[in-house]
Amino acid sequence: MSDHHVYKKVEIVGSSRNSIDDAIQNAIAEGNQSIRNMEWFEVTETRGHIENGKVGHFQVTLKIGFRIENS
Repeated sequence: MSDHHVYKKVEIVGSSRNSIDDAIQNAIAEGNQSIRNMEWFEVTETRGHIENGKVGHFQVTLKIGFRIENS
């Protein structure tokens, strides 16, 4: 076992018709399909798409921090 850890960050964007929270949850769930050892996230940007004068989609940019394997 290592006495230190090394991390990397990637940026992904999640979206949802329902809420910002759902957009975050969707991004993390999809990221989990291909990113191993995810440990934290940072919300770096929040925006939305407008359809007919209403919110059509919530969009959230996340930086996902993951531990590099064997570190």
